[in-house]
Amino acid sequence: MQDQSQQIRLAASASDSSTLGLTVTDVIPHVLFGGRTNLIFVEIQTNHGITGVGEASLEGKTEAVVGAINDVKEYLIGKDPTRIEHHWQTIYRHSFWRGGVVIGTAISGIEQALWDILGKALGVPVHELLGGRVRDRVRLYANGPRGNSPEEIADSCLRLVEQGWTALKLVPFDRVQGVASQEDLRSARHQLSLIRDKVGPDVDILIDCHGRLSPTSAVQMAQALEEFGIYFFEEPVLPEDPASMAMVAESISIPIATGERLFTKWGFRDVLELGAASVLQPDLAHCGGIWEARKIAAAAEVSYVGIAPHNPYSWLLTTVSVHLDFAIPNFVIQEFLVDHPPEVEQLFAERFVWQEGGWVDPPTAPGLGVELDWDAVRAHEQLPYTRTYQPSLWHVDGSVADW
Repeated sequence: MQDQSQQIRLAASASDSSTLGLTVTDVIPHVLFGGRTNLIFVEIQTNHGITGVGEASLEGKTEAVVGAINDVKEYLIGKDPTRIEHHWQTIYRHSFWRGGVVIGTAISGIEQALWDILGKALGVPVHELLGGRVRDRVRLYANGPRGNSPEEIADSCLRLVEQGWTALKLVPFDRVQGVASQEDLRSARHQLSLIRDKVGPDVDILIDCHGRLSPTSAVQMAQALEEFGIYFFEEPVLPEDPASMAMVAESISIPIATGERLFTKWGFRDVLELGAASVLQPDLAHCGGIWEARKIAAAAEVSYVGIAPHNPYSWLLTTVSVHLDFAIPNFVIQEFLVDHPPEVEQLFAERFVWQEGGWVDPPTAPGLGVELDWDAVRAHEQLPYTRTYQPSLWHVDGSVADW
């Protein structure tokens, strides 16, 4: 007599016939060292030779995400890859332990790869499967000003503007305790003053706070910097406290953005209900994938809240995000990491292309339109595995600060 779990698996398989004749034959996580962090690409193979790819990169949690992907592998093999929402619901809800960044990242990379398969099977770009384009081009901002001093950072901003970028994001301060000191405020103002003098009044400057501030110091910092025309103020306080973020939003004039550390539609519910942010930043490598981000965008649209997807990873996640950006009416701007190591760029058969001013044209190739150089990927995987860690930050008195 079959046990209950066997009966459930057999019933699921019997009902899983594909109208396109596709079944999943393998799910392979590829771990690739990307400099500051490991990258995780998810490859899903099918019986007809159509392969989908997705990105499930997560700083400092590589082995946990790979383990979660391998946990799902047995379920997916033999299934119809085009039943994307059904598989999402099964993987997410039948795990019993819901949410969290590890499960969210694993399911996101898998989900992206399934969309890639569906688009390739039908011969259309993924954004056409999301309702079609609602715009003709997508604007990127450069996450990449670097330097060891305020002057070097300002010079880095100028170089990006000279390359054609019209929007830049940076963190103009390090650790700040519960109440910002005059030195904290003066240093941040000095940095922004140097940048504005270099890039002029028309470049959009985005401030990433990394959740380093308390509600009190967030208000202090925003008020100290508002004269420099800040585009948005990202994650001023820790994302798990939307009530405090809402308090900050009521006290400052700069729009607040948040969402890179929130997962699934449920993670964004309180932010929207409390009016805690003007811009949501779901990360399509963590939030649950493309369709879950589409649901988050729809919920935000009702509250006149914009979407600016978080994206500190490779060109694969950039392209995934751009497909969503073309299909949602409340898109604002797309994050783009400008300083990929050469060995990461070599993983791709073609470079990611953007136009003057940081604009991207609609992808036209079927699926996601990303072609990996599989020889380079497999050669990269032969390198010794390198564990990566998140940076640590400490206050001047030795206590732990939020990085």
